Amino acid sequence: MCALFGFLDYGKRVPWRVLQKLVQALANASEMRGHHAAGIAYNRDDALTIFKRPKPAHKLHFRIQENTTVVMGHTRLTTQGDQKHNFNNHPFRGKAGTEFALAHNGVLYNDELLRFQLQLPDTQIETDSYIAVQLLESQHELTFDSMRYAAEKVKGSFTFTLLDRQDNLYFVKGESPLYLIHFPSLGLYIYTSTKEILTAAFKQIPVRFPKYEGIDVKEGELLRIAPNGKITRSSYTVQDDYSIYSNRWYGLGSSFYNWEKAVPTSCSDDSDYLILIELAGYYGVDPEDIRYMREMGYSYDEIEGFLCDPESYGAELAFAEL
Repeated sequence: MCALFGFLDYGKRVPWRVLQKLVQALANASEMRGHHAAGIAYNRDDALTIFKRPKPAHKLHFRIQENTTVVMGHTRLTTQGDQKHNFNNHPFRGKAGTEFALAHNGVLYNDELLRFQLQLPDTQIETDSYIAVQLLESQHELTFDSMRYAAEKVKGSFTFTLLDRQDNLYFVKGESPLYLIHFPSLGLYIYTSTKEILTAAFKQIPVRFPKYEGIDVKEGELLRIAPNGKITRSSYTVQDDYSIYSNRWYGLGSSFYNWEKAVPTSCSDDSDYLILIELAGYYGVDPEDIRYMREMGYSYDEIEGFLCDPESYGAELAFAEL
């Protein structure tokens, strides 16, 4: 569980000091979904700038230049790749015709498999999200076609955001949440992972924002907001094949991939627990049930069993709630 946040100010009516406060407020509020690391990406006149650190957002001071019109941000709750190594944190830098930054909310489970199958370069970056950068780079261009290619290759939960050198802001919407709004009177788009985060962020800014409209982005959609505020949409095919998980759940194994490494065998820390949370949706299980079972002291194997056969645990969970 991580958070995405940012804005695109195409109207250029919002004072820079307000945008500066907005960046920090969005980052601070997004910390409710990730406190291990935080970072932002934006364009300066001469370079795509990425600032990220292995610290909670509220302990960082995000600064943007006065002419900055687009910011893409991320707060991280670590699931793979130690956040103490800053190269494991988001946003990530890539190049596919143009330089770009990418951030991801979710968990991918076939990153090592894809790297093996497609003979993609090894990298010091251990984070599963980075496979999306490599897939885009392999297509040598940053377009809806290359994003469609990446979205249809990866397995797991995701929503990706991307920012290119031309100030185009992209969204690749998977099952992970996204809340995007538009202020027509200001010429301003703001996005967060959830409405709850946006509400918390607005409470930190001593400014009364005008009315806004929600922009619906469904799973399977690709969306680009151009520097002039124009929205363009496309789509990709949502994958229904979850065989990537079945090898682990049913013990089929693999001759060339270590599934046990991909999904831990104990639920002793947040990383293991979050993988179960992310998997819940694929089995039609409410993530709140997973949280509840952990609080009640269920083991990783017991929660795994619940995912595979929720009905067998129904009576036991109901009794525990009494």
